[in-house]
Amino acid sequence: MQIGVGHTLPAQNLHVFQARRASFKCRQTSPLNPLTKPNPCSQKPLSSACFSTESTRQHLSNLEKLLQKTNEAEPEQVITKPPINGSIGNKGKGLLEGLNLSRIWPETKAAEEMSPRHLNRLQRLLSKSNMEYSPRNSLGSRWREYHGCNDWSGLLDPLDENLRREVVRYGEFVQAAYHGFHSNPAMSTNQAPLPRHVALPDRSYKLTKSLYATSSIGLPDWVDDVAPDLGWMTQRSSWIGYVAVCDDRREIQRMGRRDIVIALRGTATCMEWAENLRAQLVRIPESDNPTQKVECGFLSLHKTPGAHVSSLAESVVEEVKRLMETYKGESLSITITGHSLGAALSLLVADEISSCAPHVPPIAVFSFGGPRVGNKGFVNRLNEKNVKVLRIVNNQDLITRVPGIFIGEGSNQQQQEDPQKKQRNDGFGKLFNMIDNNNTWAYSHVGTELRVDTKMSPYLKPDADMACCHDLEAYLHLVDGFLSSNCPFRSNAKRSLVKLVNDQRSNMKQLYTHKSLSLNLERDRLRVPIPSCLPRPSR
Repeated sequence: MQIGVGHTLPAQNLHVFQARRASFKCRQTSPLNPLTKPNPCSQKPLSSACFSTESTRQHLSNLEKLLQKTNEAEPEQVITKPPINGSIGNKGKGLLEGLNLSRIWPETKAAEEMSPRHLNRLQRLLSKSNMEYSPRNSLGSRWREYHGCNDWSGLLDPLDENLRREVVRYGEFVQAAYHGFHSNPAMSTNQAPLPRHVALPDRSYKLTKSLYATSSIGLPDWVDDVAPDLGWMTQRSSWIGYVAVCDDRREIQRMGRRDIVIALRGTATCMEWAENLRAQLVRIPESDNPTQKVECGFLSLHKTPGAHVSSLAESVVEEVKRLMETYKGESLSITITGHSLGAALSLLVADEISSCAPHVPPIAVFSFGGPRVGNKGFVNRLNEKNVKVLRIVNNQDLITRVPGIFIGEGSNQQQQEDPQKKQRNDGFGKLFNMIDNNNTWAYSHVGTELRVDTKMSPYLKPDADMACCHDLEAYLHLVDGFLSSNCPFRSNAKRSLVKLVNDQRSNMKQLYTHKSLSLNLERDRLRVPIPSCLPRPSR
């Protein structure tokens, strides 16, 4: 006898099982309830004591847990057929095969579980409106290791679950910076800006200062007259991020220290885009070494004061000194995080505060989709100051490959990977150094790299466009799913897909977008409150 069951079975259909129970033979154990004890009435017709209505309900309850509704249009029904000649074992085998229980055993392979044929997990991810994290384990005495004291050695491949959670959490601090700017992008040109509210992703932190970046260039006044509604796009100074400090005792105890976070968003205004294009290398003003250079546009946004606001560099130094004095005697750390332009400015901020006072707390930078910022001399400068940098890079993100040329980066890799060849070709090494020191386009990346790949996501198209590959939510999706270079996407990734579907619907595989539509997800529930006139956050 085969049983066809929908998502639930009406109670009135229980009499069908009672009417047919005389044709059943007791089994040693139930295929739907393996914990059922053997019954002494085996090989005999079932009596009411052997197969009660209560046991039937138990079996149906287990069946309901095992099966998921796959088609809303199918009516709920019970189909009964006369038993086919054969052994009881064959009948039981046919029943199990009809239920296809192998689909939901724990041993199911990850790739099979994420197959479009098995979308139960996808339904759960699409039904979440809140983010879900890995366990909030205590970092305790290992916090310096997670903060990069050993350049995250042994934590990246495979990716340590505690580090994964910390990286995703810092990425959400950057998302809060984006939302804080989008909520009110315009700034008054006649007075100092008012305090700004930011919805921090972690309630254990409190915002202590808003940060502003100012361009050294500007557009003519007539531009605002032509497009008055987009005046914020042409303003020289803009809110770019914030400083926050952990203020919860239990979280401080879990992390092993009090953490100061500096979060910076990516490019959003015309003036910031204009600064991005000023890609020639210039000397760092405070440096005595003429070979230490950074990109002109990034340095301009970092150092230029506005009409009513201090420069980004001055504001950060002032606030860090204040917090160091406020929490003097406590174990402190400084974490700087940013996306795209914010990732580039994070390095300049780290360089600035690393020498702003004696005994500065350990500094770590978590950057997402960051471009190159300076030359090899700048890399050496940060290394000498013991600034730790973890760069999260998407293989398909073109922003991480600009600006500049590959000479400085290539020569550095050659010396690290093959020192013997470097010695045999010392002349080439001197030539590369000369180019690095004199060429205004010889850039190098800083720090340790955590590389993810859009093609490894089971949900995103392998040929996703540039905007998707650089999108911050896509980065957090890939980090949350990354396990190791040999297994790039873990089957038990927990991050909700709601925001990713909303932002990157055209870049998601059709089978998954069709499934999300079939779940009747309301657009309002998916949508993030960002004005339609704003461009997609990018570099």
